[in-house]
Amino acid sequence: MLSLPICVWVAWSDMRAMRIPNMSVALLALLFVLVAPFTMPLETVGWQLLHLVVILLLGIVMNAAGLVGAGDAKFAAAAAPYIAFGDLRFLIALFAACLLAGYATHRIAKFTPLRRMAPEWESWTRKRDFPMGLPLASTLSIYLLLGALYGA
Repeated sequence: MLSLPICVWVAWSDMRAMRIPNMSVALLALLFVLVAPFTMPLETVGWQLLHLVVILLLGIVMNAAGLVGAGDAKFAAAAAPYIAFGDLRFLIALFAACLLAGYATHRIAKFTPLRRMAPEWESWTRKRDFPMGLPLASTLSIYLLLGALYGA
């Protein structure tokens, strides 16, 4: 769960400024590159890094089409090596749950006294935009936590 502080940073930054810092994305990718060779065979590390490339290319296309933000696409690409391809269906369901929970929680909190804890957050005032860093980071964190608890 070395990635947890990075995920918290991503979610917080996206809610605060509607931006995912490039440094957080770079650190997430670097963490995988540094730790993975000690936790999985090198051949597997290579295949997992291919996930990063594929998702980054897909994210660039989706960003150009206006479907996702650039930070969201970069974070998804940096997170991709952490995900086993065989878990893709589970990951989609987990992301859907995190997206629904994050959206509902964020939108409800906007109208409660919790908003006073962070009144300057840009995400409170954006009507059409939602800080996707919150459900993206939550999805990765929960996925890795479940993997740590129940084994892969």
